[in-house]
Amino acid sequence: MTKGEKVVKKAFEYLGVKEAPYGSNRGKDIDRWEARWGMQGQPWCGMFTDAMFAEANVDDAGINHPATSQICVNGKKYKWDGRTTIPAGSLWVNCGVHVALIVKDNGDGTVWCIEGNTSSNKKGSQRNGGEVCKQLRAYKKNKKNVMISIVGFGRPKFGGAALKKSDESTKPNKTVKKPKTCPECGQDIK
Repeated sequence: MTKGEKVVKKAFEYLGVKEAPYGSNRGKDIDRWEARWGMQGQPWCGMFTDAMFAEANVDDAGINHPATSQICVNGKKYKWDGRTTIPAGSLWVNCGVHVALIVKDNGDGTVWCIEGNTSSNKKGSQRNGGEVCKQLRAYKKNKKNVMISIVGFGRPKFGGAALKKSDESTKPNKTVKKPKTCPECGQDIK
């Protein structure tokens, strides 16, 4: 099992965890994840990914942070350009908005993720929804018509082989409206 797979395995243990009460950014497990950063009652997607690395006893090389904009800054040293292969345990990030763990790249422009603080209901908030859920997300145009919501990927250097470049076809489809740029890290945001 790779280090990234260990992180994903740990995250699966928390599928279905929900805020209590809903909308509070609180709960037994959530409070514990937030306490690692001296916080309580705050949006927690970044604290969830951080805690999964810690609980799996896998060094995240300092990438995780409560603020997704800081995850973008931290990840720049690992060339989070959206054109790398996407192994399990990688993070996808929408700078300043949301972060999640990659479970599996489906090879069709979509990935399965485990996310903290999202909603299992597509009509619910996808970035502050109060649950740990498995989600299907897209990084390029796809036959499943899943909305493109991922602007970058990255992972800590776990040791061993460096990230491999794939072909240019993994860039977002040109018909997608160009999002704004994060002032802190220069990454595109929605």
